[in-house]
Amino acid sequence: MSHQMPQGPNCLDLWREKNDQLVRQAKVAQDSSLSLRRQQLAQDALEGLRELLHSLQGLPAAVPALPLELTVTCNFIILKTSVAQGFTEDQAQAIQRGLERVLETQEQLGPRLERGLGELWDSVLHVSSLLPELLPALHCLAGLQAALWLSTDHLRYLALLLQSLNGSQSGSSEDLLLHLKTWSPPAEESDAPLILQDAQGLRDVLLTAFPYRQGLQELIIGNLPKALSSLHEVASGLCPRPVLVQVYTALGTCLRKMGNPQRALVYLLEALKGGSALGPPLLEASRLYQQLGDTAAELESLELLVEVKNCQALSVTQSSEAPQLLIEVELLLPQSDPASPLHCGTQSQAKHLLASRCLQTGRAEDAAEHYLDLLALLLDGSEPRFSPPPSPPGPCMPEVFLEAAAALIQAGRAQDALTVCEELLSRTSSLLPKMSQLWKDARKGTKDLPHCPLWVSATHLLQGQAWVQLGSQKEAVSEFSWCLELLFRATPKDKEQGAPSNCEQGCKSDVTLQQLRAAALISRGLEWVARGQDTKALQDFLLSVQMCPGNRDASIHLLQTLRRLDRRDEATAFWWRLEAQTKLPQKDATWSLPLYLETCLSWIRPSDHETCLEEFRTSVLEPRDL
Repeated sequence: MSHQMPQGPNCLDLWREKNDQLVRQAKVAQDSSLSLRRQQLAQDALEGLRELLHSLQGLPAAVPALPLELTVTCNFIILKTSVAQGFTEDQAQAIQRGLERVLETQEQLGPRLERGLGELWDSVLHVSSLLPELLPALHCLAGLQAALWLSTDHLRYLALLLQSLNGSQSGSSEDLLLHLKTWSPPAEESDAPLILQDAQGLRDVLLTAFPYRQGLQELIIGNLPKALSSLHEVASGLCPRPVLVQVYTALGTCLRKMGNPQRALVYLLEALKGGSALGPPLLEASRLYQQLGDTAAELESLELLVEVKNCQALSVTQSSEAPQLLIEVELLLPQSDPASPLHCGTQSQAKHLLASRCLQTGRAEDAAEHYLDLLALLLDGSEPRFSPPPSPPGPCMPEVFLEAAAALIQAGRAQDALTVCEELLSRTSSLLPKMSQLWKDARKGTKDLPHCPLWVSATHLLQGQAWVQLGSQKEAVSEFSWCLELLFRATPKDKEQGAPSNCEQGCKSDVTLQQLRAAALISRGLEWVARGQDTKALQDFLLSVQMCPGNRDASIHLLQTLRRLDRRDEATAFWWRLEAQTKLPQKDATWSLPLYLETCLSWIRPSDHETCLEEFRTSVLEPRDL
């Protein structure tokens, strides 16, 4: 038998009036344009709801009070979730306690630890058929449970709950969208206690959040047809404008990856028209223009992205619109993922992307200025951390210094490049006595600064190139030699040591080390050539070929030097080996080199290598024809 309400002077009416008052207070807070007043009103309403719920649950559960108690529970969860901008364990416990209170009225609770939430819901929904007055509040609580399970990826539980709400006994999480569309929550009675967000409102949020969440996840893992279908589902529904901007951006990404750039551009332009969150569509537009080969439009998009990020950094409020004090679509989406089209990084990452693309596309003067701005931004704060490059979308601080130096050399500003290199060396000078140990750590895959020796070596390589540009051959050779001395302290990993603990990072370090050695040897060899010392140059070019057998630049420099020294037989033998290598299946490059090293390698690349090889081919074959 259910418990009866205690007799008192309109106790239930007083509690109901308190609930309605707190809901109105929360709505006043929502409409307030003053953020501090808004936060205070919302917090006061939340504490009031907590106290009211404590009062209701301090008495034995009773059927007459349950509609109000469940409504207060829903209001508390909604407001707590919106204030905290996410679900916490408290909300999950509040839902469970509400279900247990329903079963207590029917004396069906039983041992608490033996029932999971799914079983509790089955029991409660069975009881609700006997107590139809509970249905509106129970469906609202079910909507909150559905939102919580969606946000935590418990889709199987969510599908089972929706089946129970719909009276269905079959189906799976694959039919979850259909279950959501089939769900028809009962309407609230006109005299029901006030509620912040009813079951119908929660259902509408779920109908947007579920396909949107699914679409983003499918897009990230590369299942493009499914992603496109889910995102179209969101765009065709009742989607709030700020969310629609994000959906259009994701659709643009999906269509670009599917090879339909024109349709992608239409969606991105719609996204750019739609609101204040311009960063993601601008970043995606830059990727699209890069794919189309429109460098001017790509860089213009990145410049606008940097402006947007600058404005956000200067703005006191990051968003012109405060979050609603309701369960919103954004609360049910997964945490920001760098692979997501909605992730556009930080202010410094945007500046770095613009600077690096200018360097890669040959706009050296612009790249140099952007890198100097970026360094000023990064150094205007706490001491930068020297750590291995993180996952995309950006390099670590030392690599930004190296890229900046490379851009300055490319722009003909060698003296400025030397200043940047000296700044980087001053920040790593304390590590130089430990260099031997750091090399060992790098070879073992230790995470503690495994890249530091490479950064220091690369700094001397770039200093050498700066002195080349300034016409100081002695200083250039000295820097290249110091770079090589550091690099040759590193020996290849012993096979018996096995793979490093972080294989990917270890492989990247090995490739970079190999190419750095080749670059330094070729660079010094070219300086010997400029000084007329071809014999010394030959030693460096031979060593660079040994260090990096597949490096065609080193091979061509070696051939040219052998020819200048009139060592025809050696040149011919080496040319035949080179020809045989070109006929072997070429391995795809697994790792891309750091941008500063790619730039440096471009400076020492023979401009006429095809002509050179053709001349050798002719000179080698002619004697055979006689």
